This record gives sequence, structure tokens and C-alpha cells, in this order.
Amino acid sequence: MLNTIAHGTPTDRPPLLIAHGLYGSGRNWGVIAKRLSDDRQVIAVDMRNHGESAWTDSHTYADLAADLAEVIVAFGGKMDVVGHSMGGKSAMMLALQHPEAVNRLVVADIAPVSYSHTQAHFITAMRSVDLASVTRRSDAQAQLAEAGVDAQLQSFFTQSLDIENRAWRLNLDVLERDMPHILAFPEVETHWEGPALFLTGGESDYVKAEDRDRIKTLFPKSRFAKIPGAGHWLHAENPRAFEATVRAFLDA
Repeated sequence: MLNTIAHGTPTDRPPLLIAHGLYGSGRNWGVIAKRLSDDRQVIAVDMRNHGESAWTDSHTYADLAADLAEVIVAFGGKMDVVGHSMGGKSAMMLALQHPEAVNRLVVADIAPVSYSHTQAHFITAMRSVDLASVTRRSDAQAQLAEAGVDAQLQSFFTQSLDIENRAWRLNLDVLERDMPHILAFPEVETHWEGPALFLTGGESDYVKAEDRDRIKTLFPKSRFAKIPGAGHWLHAENPRAFEATVRAFLDA
């Protein structure tokens, strides 16, 4: 099963599952998860090929959804789910393929469509880091800066750095090979009737107006909201607004 980080204790509220995005980990969501755990248990996971979870030779959304479903079964059988970016696509597939597992769904700054941009250049940047010379995160951040990675992403990426073993906690080979799967979204013939919130960054272009028809086809009860002043990393750029919006939706 995926590595899980539990915040809080079980209550009479549905527990909340958080699925991070590409190159992330459950640790990235520690502050938000802890704050949302004041009235329910919150479970943040490391997705496969990330963090402390197992490395596998496949990284499709059917795989990722099945992983999340396994965690939900282990924690009682039904959860609210928040997913960002790659984790948002995984959460959508979870709801479409395992509808009984999801109570409410929050999809953060991603749509169920294929994207033409690539994230592979970040793999090149991470591979350029001379891990043998790294004794602290700041050493790796300095090398990532030389590779053209901006400061916010330097900090984000190095949270997945195992300094003691001088290795990335990311299966870069499989993520690079399966990047076409990660950027795409599977063709599905089903839909999910539960309540869904598509939450986007006000400055992000990841979810376009023309994507709403596809979203509504797959998630007929979907609603839309924006976090002002935030880009794709909306939960990091405006965490208080993100938390408040998610809490209001889950409590509705």
C-alpha cells in the first residue's frame, strides 16, 4: 500500500484523503493537512514512485486510482478526496472507476484533458545535481538554481531529496518514460454523480473555459471556484484561502 501520513484521529466526519502532484509528496501538504484535521482525520499519501512509497514499473492513472482505492479501503471504505495536478487526475479516475470510495471530490488546478506542455525538463534539472557533493538541501537548491529552476520549485523538489543516501525519492526513469500518460487523461465512458469542486488558481491557465464541458460531462454536479492571486501551486501560494474554500465545500 502507499505510504500514508495520518493527521488527527477518526471522528464522525468522513476522513479526508490528500493526493499530491507530480514530484511532490505527502509531506508537502503537512500544514494544510494538520489544519484540516481539527474535526476529521486527514490522510496524506505518497503516490507511487514518489516519497516513501514503492517504485513500480508503471505510472498510469488506472494504477494511481487503484492505489488510492486501496488506501481508502484500509481506512474504512469511503473518504472525501482532495487531489492537486497529477493527484487531481488520479482523484478523478478514482471517482470514475471506484465511485463507492469517494464522498466529496476536490480537484485542484487540473482538468480531465490532455496537456501539451512537458515537465520532463525538471527531471533533467534534478539529474544534473551532483548528489555526491550535497550535504544539505541548500546545496541541491543552489545547483537547481544553476539549472534554471526558480526558487519556489527548488524548495519543493528538494523536499524529495534523501540527503543521507544521496538519492532522489522519485523514480525519475519511470516518470520520464510515462510522462505522456501523466500529461494525458484516459478516455472514459462513465461519469460520477457525487459533489465535486474544481478549484483553480486565479493566475493559472491549467483549467480553461473550454474544459468545463468535459468536466461537466464526467462530473455533472461539479462546481467551480478560484483562488485569487495564485497560480498552479495554489495551495502553497495562498494556503489560507485554499484551506477555507476546501473546508467550506466539505462542510456544505
